[in-house]
Amino acid sequence: MPIFSFRNFSFSFSGTRFCCISLNPSMEITNVSEYEEIAKQKLPKMIYDYFASGAEDQWTLRENRNAFSRILFRPRILVDVSKIDLTTTVLGFNISMPIMIAPSAMQKMAHPQGELATARAASAAGTIMTLSSWSTSSVEEVNSTGPGIRFFQLYVYKDRNVVLQLVRRAERAGFKAIVLTVDTPRLGRREADIKNRFTLPPSLTLKNFEDLDLGKMDRTNDSGLASYVASQVDRSLSWKDVKWLQTITALPIVVKGVMTAEDTKLAVQAGVAGIVVSNHGARQLDYVPATINSLEEVVKAAQGKVPVFLDGGIRRGTDVFKALALGASGVFIGRPVIFALAADGEAGVRKVLEMLRDELELTMALSGCTSLEQITRNHIITEADLPSKL
Repeated sequence: MPIFSFRNFSFSFSGTRFCCISLNPSMEITNVSEYEEIAKQKLPKMIYDYFASGAEDQWTLRENRNAFSRILFRPRILVDVSKIDLTTTVLGFNISMPIMIAPSAMQKMAHPQGELATARAASAAGTIMTLSSWSTSSVEEVNSTGPGIRFFQLYVYKDRNVVLQLVRRAERAGFKAIVLTVDTPRLGRREADIKNRFTLPPSLTLKNFEDLDLGKMDRTNDSGLASYVASQVDRSLSWKDVKWLQTITALPIVVKGVMTAEDTKLAVQAGVAGIVVSNHGARQLDYVPATINSLEEVVKAAQGKVPVFLDGGIRRGTDVFKALALGASGVFIGRPVIFALAADGEAGVRKVLEMLRDELELTMALSGCTSLEQITRNHIITEADLPSKL
């Protein structure tokens, strides 16, 4: 019996035929990964490939998921788990669970409501949404959806006045932190985007740059996004620019894209408020380790001086538990949100957050943990542990 049942219809827009699939009300989504198949059938190929693909051979894309399967549990028994508390604090903000939304660009390609739907879903779940610089809804529009704890992801442009204006607007719109992406001096080679001649659909703009005449992408013989990044993003970005950013805003600065102990120590020295262990969803440098395999190195180097978060490959509550056991203060999810948004809008994003929360709570109960603080390194076995613990 098939898992999914769809109702198909199509329409034409600007000469391009789109296949649209509505969910059969009788179907039941039982895990986060099932949304990807729906998104794949629903979205135009160029758009699905943009969200789903990784760099070059996509080894790291696969490894981001596979690495979780090589981490096993050491559950404790006969613990009273009648009450379980998933709440936590991130940069001083209280949230309902250690599962937050990562920055994902151009969400209106996935659904007409785009980032607005994601913002509402995050707020309803009591967690943090990170808005991409390259969003198709502006910081002001996202703020207008209502209250919520939101971070703003930042790329540093060659024109520092553009950066200054973005930061000021994020501050005025009530965003609570800046998440500085530090792994993109150039865009990784994403071959699906090259084959598809990826560009932002003409009906959409990068809303935060609309008034700066930087909101559109030109169609090229390559990836339109790669050309845009090459023309606008500053390749000279260095630690001195982190210091400069601290002079223009009082918001806490989290650096996203750290993978090594060496860079962790430099980040701590630079006075950052937090670190996200990230390989950019395996979209930048292929053959870097899965983020879950880099996490412990970064946590040890941080020495508890700043919180360390993880993104990349999270698809189950068990994945979240494993990241917490290796020292993460929380995780960010990207593609699961995008695929659920494409499949079912705000309701889909709410469902993803609910499923991951429920799975994490169940994993905690079956591991004998009643709070996040009780999740320790002793609750898991990694490949490095196997000779000593089995």
